[in-house]
Amino acid sequence: MIIQSLLDTDIYKFSMMQAVLHQFPGAEVEYRFKCRSEGVDLRPLARDIEHEIAQLCSLSLGPEELNYLKGLRYLKDDFVEFLRLFHLQSRFVDIGEEDGQLAITIRGPWLHTILFEVPLLAIISEVYCRHHWPDHDFGEARRRLDEKIGQVQALDRPDEFIFADFGTRRRFSREWHDEVVETLADRIPGSFRGTSNLRLAKELGLVPIGTMAHEFIQACQALGPRLAETQRFAFEVWAREYRGDLGIALSDTYSLKAFLRDFDLYFCKLFDGARQDSGDPFVWAEALIEHYRKNRIDPKTRNLIFSDSLDIPKAAEIWHRFRDQTNVSFGIGTNLTNDTGVAPINIVIKMTECNGQPVVKLSDSPGKVISTDQHYLAWVRQAFDVGEVSGDES
Repeated sequence: MIIQSLLDTDIYKFSMMQAVLHQFPGAEVEYRFKCRSEGVDLRPLARDIEHEIAQLCSLSLGPEELNYLKGLRYLKDDFVEFLRLFHLQSRFVDIGEEDGQLAITIRGPWLHTILFEVPLLAIISEVYCRHHWPDHDFGEARRRLDEKIGQVQALDRPDEFIFADFGTRRRFSREWHDEVVETLADRIPGSFRGTSNLRLAKELGLVPIGTMAHEFIQACQALGPRLAETQRFAFEVWAREYRGDLGIALSDTYSLKAFLRDFDLYFCKLFDGARQDSGDPFVWAEALIEHYRKNRIDPKTRNLIFSDSLDIPKAAEIWHRFRDQTNVSFGIGTNLTNDTGVAPINIVIKMTECNGQPVVKLSDSPGKVISTDQHYLAWVRQAFDVGEVSGDES
């Protein structure tokens, strides 16, 4: 059984779930799976994936897990009581085939489907790895992990280089994920400050790190006022829910240009910082620092978090560039949890509809655009005054 606890997921799924319970309890959504790796056929694994989903749907949160969640100051008692009765339901997941590829669609109430994404991706990744490398030797993986630790220790101010594990969804396996996080926490605790994974945070006494994902801002296309105000509406709802906690804004749902347009003085003061998940990190950081200065906010009082396809050397380059101008930290995913000497698969599950209406993500990177309706995509581009990114994949 790959997933053995509902806490084996990213903290931002629970933080968004609470906001859904309180703000949008009746919302209906659709998510779709996509494998972005060329030449990978996952259809032969469908039966094993279905079996693991059935196991996932047998889980519920126990008293110790609920007490842990209750101890997180931003999770409210009524939400924890709701979770006491909660379990995922396989009737919301459809597995089939489309265009010669494995097709997975999750459709149902947002409140009851939001927790599928991360564990389902972890299941698919681990089933794939088990199938292709059933007797994998982790000697090379441990050598690479040692090399990463050495790269951090060799920095001139290593305890100021702050990063966290964001690698649940594309990990090689649960066991390897556990070993990676335990090793980092033991050997470089000054730099390694937490994990997005709630189960590991609980077991190892680490800080669970994460705020919101693109789906929250996407869904507001169907739940908020007119389209051009969607992003501001999402930030307002988030601030109303968390009252100053979890104050990191996701910046690339509609592009950096649109984010800076909407992230005015009010939001600059209201939020603690922003997260970069696509585009050029250096261009992004320069733009955010300048934006804060224009709004009379000292960038040194704000947090810039980078989480787009990072490894230690790339993160260190960003850190060296901006560490004296603002607070910089990093979320590193696949390069931590699936760098074992074999190629990981690039898989995603993204929201595509809310309340029967298409929703899109524009992004700042080619290949990260999410859309199932080209006419609606064009409308969103017009509303946010964003042109196409070369190499868009939708």
